[in-house]
This record gives sequence, structure tokens and C-alpha cells, in this order.
Amino acid sequence: MNYYEQIKSLLISNEVYKRVKDYSKNKNDLDTYYIVGKMLSEAGKHYGEGIIKKYSIKLTNELGKGYTQSRLRYMRRFYEVFSKCPTLSDKLSYSHYCELIWFDEFNKINYYIETAIVLNLSIRKLREKIKSNEYERLPKETKEKLQSKEKAEINDFIPNPILIKNKNNMEIVTEKALKTLILEDIDTFLEELGVGFTYIKSEYKIKIGDRNNYIDLLLFNYKYNCFVVIELKVIEFKAEYISQVQKYMNYVDKNIKEINHTNTIGIMICKKENKFVIEYCSDPRIAIREYELV
Repeated sequence: MNYYEQIKSLLISNEVYKRVKDYSKNKNDLDTYYIVGKMLSEAGKHYGEGIIKKYSIKLTNELGKGYTQSRLRYMRRFYEVFSKCPTLSDKLSYSHYCELIWFDEFNKINYYIETAIVLNLSIRKLREKIKSNEYERLPKETKEKLQSKEKAEINDFIPNPILIKNKNNMEIVTEKALKTLILEDIDTFLEELGVGFTYIKSEYKIKIGDRNNYIDLLLFNYKYNCFVVIELKVIEFKAEYISQVQKYMNYVDKNIKEINHTNTIGIMICKKENKFVIEYCSDPRIAIREYELV
């Protein structure tokens, strides 16, 4: 088999296709680079690793710039990964996939693919999520659910720790200061929490009995159709914080949520977890997460 001529023909056809078929050129890119990658893999088995350098030189001489050894290796790796991990959607570009193909864990690749599709992430935004180790910060139980394809809940995808931007290196000693930091870049904070979070109000006033109480942050999640109560603490988590969040969640469920909404969830964001307390005092409706200033 003349691998080189077939590879050259495919690449030429793809370049022509991209000039005249805007509506589907992304799918054609993926199909072309997958097949080229397969041929490069097979050619390597027949002729050795040096074939990449040989083909790169010939393609550059005959087709021009853009066919470096590195680019051909990416195509080969693209095939090797997605011949075993068949989550390949033309909703993402080949460049998106190039950010992911060197990961060893298919679960991690699939997580970022689904996240990029749902959030319509640019390549730059995808890189930012990867750089922040978003997948690594998911709870262990969430990764197990992803692997077993078990249904995940809204709390499962809230990372730990939650990264909060602190551009001016503010000293955070009070909940008010932490809240100010969050509100200064609320869009980034909402993205950090996961998919579907929208901001309603800070210091949301509720009246329980004859006393006014204030929810630090009240959000709504349109994907899971529920209100989200967030409480902030700049010290280590304590057992009594659970009852505080439960009280606010119960109030929202009884007085604010509509009949078509699902039950309210809570997120307790604190400086430090206390795993022993969490083990015996946790509520499955409440996600307890540490925060980290970045």
C-alpha cells in the first residue's frame, strides 16, 4: 500500500473542501485527520518511526508549510486515542481535541469533551479549565460515577477546592471580604461551580419568626431547575454550619420555590474541611467545599 500518496490525497482534498464547504468543514477535518492518523500508525508499523520525518519532508516540499513532524504525530495520536475512546463529536474542532489527546485517562478526556460541548467553550477557555485541574478537583465519588456511567447529581460536579480569583491579593479575614471577592468576578465564580448556575442576590433577606436572616449568596441552577443556597466561612468547617444551611434551604423550599422546581441544594464554602465532622454530620443535599485563592 502506498501510504504516502493516500495521505497526500486526503490532505489536499480536505484543504479544497474547507474552501467551499463552510457548513460541514469541521466534520471533514475530523474525518480526514482520523484516517490520516490511522495510515500514519500503520505506516509506522511497517517502516518504523522514521516514516514521520520522511513524510513530513515530502509533504512540506509538495504541499507547502503546515505538515511538520509534530503535526503528523498529533494526527497519529488523534487516531490512536479515538479508536479506543469513541466520544468524537463534530461540535468540537480538531484543535479542541488536540488539547486532550495526550491524557492517559479516557474518563478525563470524556469529561472535558462533554464540558466543552455543554458550555460551548472556546479553545482558550478549555485550556483554562485544564490548567486549573478541574477534573482532578472533582470528588472521587464523581469520577467513579462517570466511569460507571451512573447518573450524577448537581453536587457531584462542584470541584474541591473551589478556586476564587484574588487579583489584588486581598487579605481575607471575614466572610464579607470573601463575598466581595466573589462578587467582583461573579461570572468566573459561577463557571467554577459547574454548569447552569445563575446569580440572584447576595445578602438575600429572609424572615424566620421575628428575626431577619441573610443568605450569603442565593443562586439558581437552570439545568437542575433548583435554587442554590451558598454560605461562606473563612475558618474550618464546624458541625453547626450544617443546621444553618438546612434552615435556609427549608425556608427557600417552603416560601420561594415554585411547584415545578426541584428541591433546593446548599453549598458550604469554608477555609478548611473537617472530614471527621463531615462524615457524621453531612447532609446529601449540601456540598461542603474548601476554597482556594488564586
